[in-house]
Amino acid sequence: MQVPERRIAHVDMDAFFAAVEQRDDPALKGKPVIVGADPRGGRGRGVVSTCSYEARGFGVRSAMPISEAWRRCPKGVYLRPDFRKYSAVSERVQGIFGEFTPDIERVSIDEAFLDITRSAHLFGGPLETCRRLKERVREETALTCSVGLAPTKMAAKIASDLKKPDGLVEVRETGLRSFLAPLDISRLWGLGSKTAEVLRGRGINTIGELAAAEAELLRGLGARGVELKRLALGEDPREVTPESEAKSVSNEITFERDTSDAREIRESLVALADKVSSRLRGDGFKGRTVTLKIRLEGFETYTRARTLPFSTNYTDVISREILALCAAFDRRRRKVRLLGVKVSGLIPAGERESLFEDEEDARREKAHRAIEEIREKFGRSAIYRAGGKKDI
Repeated sequence: MQVPERRIAHVDMDAFFAAVEQRDDPALKGKPVIVGADPRGGRGRGVVSTCSYEARGFGVRSAMPISEAWRRCPKGVYLRPDFRKYSAVSERVQGIFGEFTPDIERVSIDEAFLDITRSAHLFGGPLETCRRLKERVREETALTCSVGLAPTKMAAKIASDLKKPDGLVEVRETGLRSFLAPLDISRLWGLGSKTAEVLRGRGINTIGELAAAEAELLRGLGARGVELKRLALGEDPREVTPESEAKSVSNEITFERDTSDAREIRESLVALADKVSSRLRGDGFKGRTVTLKIRLEGFETYTRARTLPFSTNYTDVISREILALCAAFDRRRRKVRLLGVKVSGLIPAGERESLFEDEEDARREKAHRAIEEIREKFGRSAIYRAGGKKDI
């Protein structure tokens, strides 16, 4: 029996944040819209999160310092991001993906991998499936997306970026190496700027040149050099991996006596959030979904969850969300026996979901690292969060 060619689609929403703003405010259509940090007349700090294609015509790009964006495009429309709105649209888009396949790996708020190998025959084949998916996204959200269709995840991701906006690029197994060969090495998934600089210094500028490189040209790169050459040859066995609920970090507390004391409940939740945050950071993860578990007197147990726009491992973010979930839960004056905090949908902490960063992110990271250093030196009880219990 012949094994069907693996068909993976990478779907990338075009200039997502800016496109949503232009859709919701017709006056912004055709204008250079820049979503990100406050430019403050060219003196702001932080970076561009997303910009419209009109702004890109001025040389503005994602991750560019906002001050530089202002210098290049002072008459642009600068907007602070509305993550709640973007998250709601993202959920609608993800729901559309589910109409075409159950095998979905959500990469970030505006992109995902879909394995359509098993389901494409239901929609007229792989390429027709991608066309219909694009049409459904446009019909449902009035937004466009670009899709790359290929036998590997890396090739699909590269293909989705080649004909933006509203593009559709297909790569077949038989043409995979010829597709990759002329592309610049910077398009290789996971190739850092320092490694790229080393390779360029050795005359390797394209993926094809890397694929043909002798071992001597890859000296000093170790296992990483071997891995990059395999990718250059089109060898990428990584599967589309749907989010698993098993990927989670959680902590619970059972009270010695059932309680209805608001202060005790709040302090316990903050302490649990702090402990989950510490475990996440210690294990090198961050997560998107925050879940509250609450067991009342009589052992009735409930859970309430919220999925965030971006993954996090910061205590203040987890605490804020868990306290909001608790405040919205109606206990009907019943006492609490157990509380739990869980963060799931984990990804590596170093994996970037968005290029948007601002001063608040930097302050959070600095504060968390300082706390971790104190705890490492003097023990966990040496410092604890305001509003939380010292020991839990």
